[in-house]
Amino acid sequence: MRGDYTAVVKQIGAWWIGWIVEVPGVNCQEPTHDELMKSLQATLREALELNREDALAAAGGDFHEEPIAI
Repeated sequence: MRGDYTAVVKQIGAWWIGWIVEVPGVNCQEPTHDELMKSLQATLREALELNREDALAAAGGDFHEEPIAI
């Protein structure tokens, strides 16, 4: 699961907030920039894994996977 994603990050008061542009629902809030980036990375990884599991379950059997790039 490799790819490039865009994190939008900003500091509001004492907190850093951020979200991943390409994957709705992946957003985090942490007290430091470093913690925010680690949290976004872990949350993105988890979201992609769950999306993959859901997609494969929905496909049922008798399918194959093909890479696609844009």
